[in-house]
Amino acid sequence: MSTKLTLHGFIHDTVPSLVKEIYDVSATLFKLMIPIIIIVKILEELGAIPYLSKLLEPMMSLVGLPESMGLVWTANLLSNMYAGMLVFYQMAPEESLTVAQVTVLCGMMLIAHALPVEVRIAQKAGMRLAVALGIRLGGALLFGILLHQFYSWGGWLQQPVELTWTPPPVDTSWQGWLIAQVQSLAMIVVIISALITLLRLLRWLHIERLMIWLLQPVLRLLGICPKATSLTIIGITLGLAFGGGLLIREAQSGRISRRDVFSALCLLSLCHSLIEDTLLVLLLGADLSGVLWARLVFSLVFVAVMTRLIYRTSDSFQERFLFYSIREEQPKASV
Repeated sequence: MSTKLTLHGFIHDTVPSLVKEIYDVSATLFKLMIPIIIIVKILEELGAIPYLSKLLEPMMSLVGLPESMGLVWTANLLSNMYAGMLVFYQMAPEESLTVAQVTVLCGMMLIAHALPVEVRIAQKAGMRLAVALGIRLGGALLFGILLHQFYSWGGWLQQPVELTWTPPPVDTSWQGWLIAQVQSLAMIVVIISALITLLRLLRWLHIERLMIWLLQPVLRLLGICPKATSLTIIGITLGLAFGGGLLIREAQSGRISRRDVFSALCLLSLCHSLIEDTLLVLLLGADLSGVLWARLVFSLVFVAVMTRLIYRTSDSFQERFLFYSIREEQPKASV
């Protein structure tokens, strides 16, 4: 009898709150993502990407890449990794690229992609839009320059890249695009449901405390509080949309301080989706040394230095130029 009551109480108390939490996180993300996805698609249909790529072409020389790769990075910045990969496979056969060059390009793509959606998510979670954009673009460019200089200095990975994989044909019609977006949004709901359920299970089993204890030295170095550990790990391994979506919820709840949210977002901006996206760019011929290990080290050092410099500034400076509050989006009441 007591077992039945306990099970009934668990279902009655936990399941409704779990469903509500999944709905709230998914709805928050969809409100951000759907309008931006539509706007980006319209820009693509209007042929805006080639014109925007002209702004990035001069930067390609800084990272040792031909100017044509600016179009690849532009598609990647505005849309997602898959769009950048498709453009890359169209243009790569015309260029004599080395493994080092492809690794540099892919490293930049991993740091800065899908900016209209992901920068907006970072803003909603508590980071100023200009700061989020600057970290993604500036971090990607700095990483590309350092990695290019490192490979050139050592003469490493200078052999021609071999394209061993060809992407399947993509339906570029509006109907095909719409079906792909619906499938993507449905997958987001599935993953968010699994993540939130997993987080609750980890807390119930006290495994979350063990994770926090093990990662405490690294978190302390980066200025991230223990409460943000699980969300940071999710973002690093699975992507900014998932980790950022959960951070939005935590930031709005007030359970994590704005400084800790900002530090976590700095790390997630540079180093996220270590599993899926890293595997994707390996198909392009990139080397693991750059797209995984060098990116991880760069992100940790960058965030450790940045958070220490930022936290030397005054509270008023941080509030005005770094932290973003959802209250700023609400219309002011008329007097």
